[in-house]
Amino acid sequence: MSTFRKTAATLLKITFASGALAAAACVPLNSYQGFQAIDQTPSDVKVGQDTRATVLARLGTPTATATFDKDTWFYISQVSSKTAFYHPHVSKRDVVAIAFTKGADQVSAVNTYTLKDGRVIAYNGRETPTRGRSLSALEQLLGSISGAGALPIDENQTPNSHGDTSPHY
Repeated sequence: MSTFRKTAATLLKITFASGALAAAACVPLNSYQGFQAIDQTPSDVKVGQDTRATVLARLGTPTATATFDKDTWFYISQVSSKTAFYHPHVSKRDVVAIAFTKGADQVSAVNTYTLKDGRVIAYNGRETPTRGRSLSALEQLLGSISGAGALPIDENQTPNSHGDTSPHY
């Protein structure tokens, strides 16, 4: 076999391998977060029959509890996929809310919410102003290099007093 054919065959193998690697990089990666049902699913919980203890034994510790009502447990799961350098895309989200009767341990309601039940919340982009003066990048850099007022000059001074003993009101 001539050296030209060997080189061409090697180049063909390298091209095929790099093409296979590029195609593999575009395969979406699925990510599973939150509650994952193994033996029992939240839909197996029966209203009026199950108690906190049976729910805890079947499903385990809830993902979250209601902030102001400790009688509601949430089991939250989500599946998202990410392809190459793109942002992740949530393909499935389930929130199961299990409510218990107040003062008793009986299950009073089991509600399942999906991604379609969610709502988009418009966040307010304004910021709360803070007191004081904001320093520019150059002022911060020069202030950190000079170290002005970083350490007291003598033991009677406090930092940033610069020898001024008059009270500041």
